[in-house]
Amino acid sequence: MSFRLVFVSHSFSPPDKPLTNVGGMQRVAMELDAAVRRVGTKEGLSDYDTLFLEASWKWVHILAVPFLIKTWITLRRRIRRRDVDVILFSSMVTAALAVPLKKHLRKHGVKAAAIVHGQDVTKPVKVYQNFVPRVFDALDLVMPVSGPTGEACQERGLPPSKCAVVHNGVQLDRFPVPTVPAGARANQPFRAELGEDAVLLCSVGRQVKRKGFAWFIEHVMPRLPENVHYWLGGDGPEGEAIQTAIDHAQLGDRVRLLGRLGDEQLKDLYQGADLFIMPNIPVPGDMEGFGIVMLEAAINGLPTVAARLEGIKEVITDGQNGWFVESGDVDGYVDRILSLTNDRTSLANLSLSAREHVASTFGWDAVAGQYLDNLKTRVG
Repeated sequence: MSFRLVFVSHSFSPPDKPLTNVGGMQRVAMELDAAVRRVGTKEGLSDYDTLFLEASWKWVHILAVPFLIKTWITLRRRIRRRDVDVILFSSMVTAALAVPLKKHLRKHGVKAAAIVHGQDVTKPVKVYQNFVPRVFDALDLVMPVSGPTGEACQERGLPPSKCAVVHNGVQLDRFPVPTVPAGARANQPFRAELGEDAVLLCSVGRQVKRKGFAWFIEHVMPRLPENVHYWLGGDGPEGEAIQTAIDHAQLGDRVRLLGRLGDEQLKDLYQGADLFIMPNIPVPGDMEGFGIVMLEAAINGLPTVAARLEGIKEVITDGQNGWFVESGDVDGYVDRILSLTNDRTSLANLSLSAREHVASTFGWDAVAGQYLDNLKTRVG
């Protein structure tokens, strides 16, 4: 069965400024779009079109409203013309359009589906939470990026029959294949000033409280040996709290804030580090829906030590692409990090298996096929 699809997203970076609006949600939209263009025809697409807002993060909140109004007008016209079978919204933000479009969707037999990432459904604002069930009612299918995100949707009124979990993917050719596995990277140029006995931990992500960066610096780093360094890529509202934690623990010589990184800089960090750290802590109303950065790290041969929390639980397979530690368990982080970095042979083997596991499980073409199959069989 073939079908015609329109993909709607407000989360695209401008082509000439790719670093101005890149987070997990944005990465999903952009890489899913690219994968659908590659595999769509063989997965049953007869026509594929997009309605995207391309803007930096600074301007998205200002431009989103006029974009949504314009998109509502465009979709209403296309639904009436019946030149689309399925509309896929990239998040609950754009899925809000399904509410004013509901009557037209039902009348003309056009189906509507949405991807849900986590905070876009759990945002702790009463007015927003009252609106979420209306969005679910107007949609025919909701595809959360993880089981915990799906549970959060169902807690807010989504019928299980409308829910189909599809994990996020990773673009396998985004980075070159690493030539040196983790555990054998002491001589990488990126970390030359650290010395041959240094251990380099890293994290990448938007600096918000749930990521646990400040917590890790305050509680775990002081317990690790002097040769263990921690470098962070990214920025965000918790930047000041992270710097305060560094200063309070007197770790300015061992913890480095790298700011927002481009692909070449990310490659250097991922392929220069020994372990990726995902030290999330629970924050009410702000869940980690999945954790794409752990997939990016893995395709660069970098295993993860991660909090066993929320959507992270569906990214890591113990002993294959990393290991879990209970969230907030200081001793657990210290013991796991030291056990891995003190056995460089085992760490190198874990590095190789991390890339193989993620490539076979989370490649974007396969994930895009899952999205399209759900759209075709469940709402098409």
